[in-house]
Amino acid sequence: MSTYDDRLKALREELARRKLDGFVVPLTDEHMSEYVGAYAQRLAWLTGFQGSAGSAVVLPAEAAIFVDGRYTLQVREQVSAKHWSYQSVPQTSTAQWLEQHAPDGGRIGYDPWLHTKGWVTAAQKALASKGAELVAVDTNPVDTVWPDRPAPSAARLVVQPDELTGKSSAAKRADVADWLTAKKADAAVLSALDSIAWAFNVRGKDVDRTPVALAYAIVHADATADLYVAPDKIDEHVAQHLGNGVRVHDRRDFEPALKRMEGKTVAVDPERAVAAIFEALQAGGATLIEERDPVVLPKAIKNDVEMAGHRAAQARDGAALSRFLHWLSVEARDGRIDELTASDRLQAFRAETGLLKDLSFDTISGAGPNGAVVHYRASEETNRRLEPNSLYLVDSGGQYQDGTTDVTRTVAIGTPTAEMRDRYTRVLKGHVAIARAVFPKGTRGGQLDILARQYLWAVGLDYAHGTGHGVGAYLSVHEGPQRIATFGGGDEPLQPGMILSNEPGYYKTGEYGIRIENLILTVDHPIEGAEKEMLGFETLTFAPYDRSLIDVSLLDAGELAWIDAYHVRVRAIVGPQLDGQAAAWLATATAPLLESAPAQA
Repeated sequence: MSTYDDRLKALREELARRKLDGFVVPLTDEHMSEYVGAYAQRLAWLTGFQGSAGSAVVLPAEAAIFVDGRYTLQVREQVSAKHWSYQSVPQTSTAQWLEQHAPDGGRIGYDPWLHTKGWVTAAQKALASKGAELVAVDTNPVDTVWPDRPAPSAARLVVQPDELTGKSSAAKRADVADWLTAKKADAAVLSALDSIAWAFNVRGKDVDRTPVALAYAIVHADATADLYVAPDKIDEHVAQHLGNGVRVHDRRDFEPALKRMEGKTVAVDPERAVAAIFEALQAGGATLIEERDPVVLPKAIKNDVEMAGHRAAQARDGAALSRFLHWLSVEARDGRIDELTASDRLQAFRAETGLLKDLSFDTISGAGPNGAVVHYRASEETNRRLEPNSLYLVDSGGQYQDGTTDVTRTVAIGTPTAEMRDRYTRVLKGHVAIARAVFPKGTRGGQLDILARQYLWAVGLDYAHGTGHGVGAYLSVHEGPQRIATFGGGDEPLQPGMILSNEPGYYKTGEYGIRIENLILTVDHPIEGAEKEMLGFETLTFAPYDRSLIDVSLLDAGELAWIDAYHVRVRAIVGPQLDGQAAAWLATATAPLLESAPAQA
């Protein structure tokens, strides 16, 4: 299994043994997670693709890999075109592709623990037109041919204390119980890992970059719950924290428990629960109601304690990033620094806070043309130096116990071209437009997306990703249901307490990438005499923008004032955490835009 060709051949041989004419390989786990543990990295093992979203279909004579616009360049660099055709999502889907390519009367396999009920229905409908059949497998054939597949993590759960959550686990379960009573249901299944972590005020180390533990839960209308997790992962401290209202079971007992719920009315989330959960409940005689996971919205609307924690984490993280940007201004002048060295140094600055638990995702450290790969990850094979007169894009974040951060800055190494400055300033104008937005309560994120794109659209440019995603409280860096996007979501009404990213960009293939990202908190924005409740955003992230990339002639008075005021706040929040040359550099970096900048430190 030393090559990806060998792995594809082995899978095809295994499918033939099982009398299957194809198999679908998604990048997810039994919890429909975006980021997954090493044991669930089936797509990466099979194809070489290292992105965080994608899927593949393997047929006897052809195979296809499906990615969205964030990975258009990356998939071509990492996955061989010799055996794989590249498919773009949402322009097509695995189900649509199967409708065109599956053999007539064929048997296409899928793992019911890795797909939603909705996907199964769509795939069955697509295959029916070919007289083909969708076949659930008992064991995943990729696992069968993966000889050194890692075992799931054995790390223990840890308690997330009430002083950081702002609400006890018992109170959260009581809220779910009230919701169940209103829905006339007996129980709700929680299968999303961040929902379980939030509802039970626990965290884990089972998924890189996301502090969650592999578990399932069933919460009942009497506010008690059953938690299904490997027994060795619960120590006495966690057991005491969970209390008598939570019954702990082996994770392997989850499916049998679902089959024992005869006569119960059970709420299940069709977006977050896999098809196997629905099948087990139906086999057991339960009555199902399809409802969104009752934890999703409360988790997204941060309480006062969570907001305070986020502000503290962002201030700490902003200082670490500013130290890095100062270091970069000194060390990157002569082209000696490369992408891996830079990302390692940034992580070290975060670690020096003494409070970093993990990164919130693998740092995107892209020099020159690598910056145009939206979700680029530097490796020894792709590592580039930060060359003079080029752009460097760094998208990074930290996991702190009081908050999760995510921030992108684009930096000129040397002297930028006029085109670079034009594109950067247009991205910045869109970024500022989102930050300054005022909108009626009930507005959806998708309605705001055009604010960020308008200045790029004006000259025939765009970017192939959403403008903003939700962010958790020491949880997932990508958290729903809120988004700022016109595709793939964005239809959730924004509410006070929701945190989103604000990250428009521009990418010139083969040359450079630009992205500017802060986190923003949705807040009330009262207006005297207003006839509607109005909302706006509070910016949470504080680190300077690159003044050398800003074409002031493209900014209006309001944008100039906002950027200068933002930089004043950066000095106020980050400045006291810096000293020496770093503090002097920050004063230069945050000087008013219409003032001549002092010499660099």
